[in-house]
Amino acid sequence: MIIAALAIVLSACGADGDTGSNLREDLPPITAEEFEAHIETVNRPVVVNVWASWCLPCRSEAPLLNEAFAAYGDRVEFIGIDVQDNQAGAKLFLEEFGLDFDHFFDRGREIPNAYGGIGTPITFFFAPGGQLVNTHNGVVDERTLALNIDELLARG
Repeated sequence: MIIAALAIVLSACGADGDTGSNLREDLPPITAEEFEAHIETVNRPVVVNVWASWCLPCRSEAPLLNEAFAAYGDRVEFIGIDVQDNQAGAKLFLEEFGLDFDHFFDRGREIPNAYGGIGTPITFFFAPGGQLVNTHNGVVDERTLALNIDELLARG
């Protein structure tokens, strides 16, 4: 298992050791207060996924979030919050999964703590204007994500 993990890391780094993470800008840091102020100004529903590059369950749900963004991104704001991580790992994760929606860096885990989220990953569902509608702790599956997005859209 350790050898397999090492092989993955080495193949991601390439022959020259460059991880490619320098191709993407650092994720902007954000505090819980700044995040709350931001989502209060969004005039459409918001899906917020809390993730980390070291989180194996986060890796399993990333493709689903990308699909949801492709399907609903014109009607729903998607935001990623990278927690307890480092910028290089975060950038590699985003590159690997092609997650093109906005992501922020919350090294101290302020945002999930402020909203009562437990563990990683977490998905928060906000109505327009920033009202928290639902919290899903753990890996979000297709059905749960779709039902929550449908509920947000029904609210307006």
